[in-house]
Amino acid sequence: MKSTEEIQTPIEHPWVMLESPAELEGWMELNNQELQKLLGQNASPINQGQGICLSLSHGGEIYFHTNADGDVLLDVTPEAQWVTPVILAVSKLSAPKGQIWLLPQHVLLPLLMGLNPLIASSRLVLKHAYRILK
Repeated sequence: MKSTEEIQTPIEHPWVMLESPAELEGWMELNNQELQKLLGQNASPINQGQGICLSLSHGGEIYFHTNADGDVLLDVTPEAQWVTPVILAVSKLSAPKGQIWLLPQHVLLPLLMGLNPLIASSRLVLKHAYRILK
């Protein structure tokens, strides 16, 4: 189920298992370039919510966004809560009270490697409203 507060690209790509951290880094760079191209002149440090949405093979989605400090925001939908043990194992952090995770940048690559066999597809997201309580 896609949020009505989300602006997305219409292209969902089937996931191809990435065999190494180098392949994953290449995939991340390619997606970053595509995202920058789609954002065009609208790209600025104040834009929020651009990133990638991973649809999981056993249900649910995880939205990834990197903030200005380089930290990673994850919005793990309720249907994707089953991946919590993977996130906990990789991040060594406690689970948040809600569905939004704030992870240090160095956790992104190991997390994606851990999720790699669980991903069904990916798509770029131009705007996603994270449900953060203010």
